[in-house]
Amino acid sequence: MARPAREYDRIRTVLAETDADEPLTAREILQLLEARDEPFESAHRVATVLGRRAREGEVTVIQSSPYRYRLET
Repeated sequence: MARPAREYDRIRTVLAETDADEPLTAREILQLLEARDEPFESAHRVATVLGRRAREGEVTVIQSSPYRYRLET
């Protein structure tokens, strides 16, 4: 379980640094990670990590096409 926790921390840190006002797609989040030299496996992996955190109430998943994610503070 440590790997997803570290991955979520990386996502959360990058999103906090970018001050994203709008919910973002997994692909948009992946692009932000890569732009900040935080390589990530894929947009699918971003969605998986955030989906797991959504079950905990830490992330809101907006079920549009494509899904968008907003981290709760």
